[in-house]
Amino acid sequence: MTQSLQGMGNGRQKSRTRTGRVNAGQGRDMKSYRELDVWKKAMNLVVAVYELTAEFPTEERYGLISQMQRAAVSVPANIAEGYGRLHRGDYIHHLSIANGSLAELETHITLAVRLSFVEREAAAAVWSMAQEVGKMLSGMVRSLQGRSENKTTSISDAG
Repeated sequence: MTQSLQGMGNGRQKSRTRTGRVNAGQGRDMKSYRELDVWKKAMNLVVAVYELTAEFPTEERYGLISQMQRAAVSVPANIAEGYGRLHRGDYIHHLSIANGSLAELETHITLAVRLSFVEREAAAAVWSMAQEVGKMLSGMVRSLQGRSENKTTSISDAG
């Protein structure tokens, strides 16, 4: 049994399951975080980062390579963990952590180019993927925060 939540502004319905979890579906209930487009794109970003760092100098294995891979892996992991939480605030918090990891990754990409570990063109493709995931995360956070604000009613509104 689910009940609809209003306030998206784009006509898409969000729902709350019996346990209270907010599903970020596209007009339907999501059964798993694996159905989220942002999670899928973040997973593709991880693969791209691993492929990009494969060309780095071996002495960076425990330096920039490790930092970039950890930051990239953190993005879909936090999307999944947030989705698994029962409270909207926890979900938003984990999406925020994912967004922070993206900013960290972008910094590492910039450093890799400046240190000549990778060609600018190769880095640009990964950068573009990170930007797309970031926009999607920001949209999800705005959507989830908007629903929180739409549920509050002042005394003057009530009657």
